[in-house]
Amino acid sequence: MMNYPNFAFQINFRSQTSKARLGRLVTPHGIVETPAFIFCATKAAIKGATPQDMWREETQIILSNTYHLMLQPGPEIVDQMGGLHHFMGWRGPMLTDSGGFQIFSLGHGSVAEEVKGRRHSSRPKSLLKINEEGATFKSYIDGKKHVLTPERSIQVQRSLRADLIVVLDECTPFHVDKAYTEKSMHLSHRWAERSLREFQRGEAGIQALYGITQGGIYPDLRKVSAEFVNSLPFFGHAVGGSLGADKSQMAEVVEMAMEPLDPSRPVHLLGIGGISDIFYGVKQGIDTFDCVHPTRLARHGGALVPPQVWESLGENPKGREHMNLRNARFREDPSPIDASCGCQTCKSVSRSYLHHLLKAGELLAMQMLTIHNIHFMNRLLKAIRNAIASDKLDQEEKKWVA
Repeated sequence: MMNYPNFAFQINFRSQTSKARLGRLVTPHGIVETPAFIFCATKAAIKGATPQDMWREETQIILSNTYHLMLQPGPEIVDQMGGLHHFMGWRGPMLTDSGGFQIFSLGHGSVAEEVKGRRHSSRPKSLLKINEEGATFKSYIDGKKHVLTPERSIQVQRSLRADLIVVLDECTPFHVDKAYTEKSMHLSHRWAERSLREFQRGEAGIQALYGITQGGIYPDLRKVSAEFVNSLPFFGHAVGGSLGADKSQMAEVVEMAMEPLDPSRPVHLLGIGGISDIFYGVKQGIDTFDCVHPTRLARHGGALVPPQVWESLGENPKGREHMNLRNARFREDPSPIDASCGCQTCKSVSRSYLHHLLKAGELLAMQMLTIHNIHFMNRLLKAIRNAIASDKLDQEEKKWVA
């Protein structure tokens, strides 16, 4: 067993009607009340919001991307500046991923969505080779060749100094067969053991390591992978790999992945941020989620809203989680995005003004919508935590998902 000084995960309440639970994730930079959403500061920056904005909106935890920061500015610079917290001015808990997800998603000639089975792209391939040593790839910045090994991934994350860090794994895309998925899973297991050994060599009590469960869409492989990560002294677990071709299959995969995992450890679901997906994940016992969706949506004119907003417009809200403020219908609309929302955007400006900013190409539109979407997600997760505490999660879900 391995001790993680300055870290703890306490389960304070378990639902009687599902696997949902309330927890406290203790880190050197503060406590995260779970379930929680982790916002993506991919390159050590939340696009459209400052760390102070994030703090004002009661954000608990953010993440940064090992792959991008390894290439620019480089882990040595971040380390020299005192780690990510000092570098970017964020004083709360942080997580970094291993860097593998970006390498493998780009390596399959695709964006991240395709790894989960949802989208194809003509993006040029940057992955050159995967073998026992690690992954060899070309930098998207200058074309230089890099080798990311499990040891190197941990070393980079150690320099970045996030509170929670992750082992290197091969993130297999949806379109590969079971034989490849199984071979990849065992490679990821061997990489996880190497990641753990490297972590133990430099462990200083300021970071905690998560293992990743793989196995794609196959129940027997998910069970094997869960038993593997359970057997090693990770602080927490992350559910990774292909989650299927659609929401229905993703739900099945999350359930099969969660069933055999050690319930005493915190569990993170990688790259999922849809409202209905979060409710489903929480009911399966997921503690934290991350996704670029809320901030990316804002940059394209999208504002997250509950079903009541669509009902107030006399429209069917089913399947609609956001409104596009670029639409002409909002040109003369004096209402805020959501009258029930307490964010600075909703308290100060109208849909008409936001529509104007978007049409005029003003950066302020992106900033204001980003603030709204951040507030929305934090408000959503707080409502979920309160609903779990009163065992009324199903009733709460009806307020947010049509």
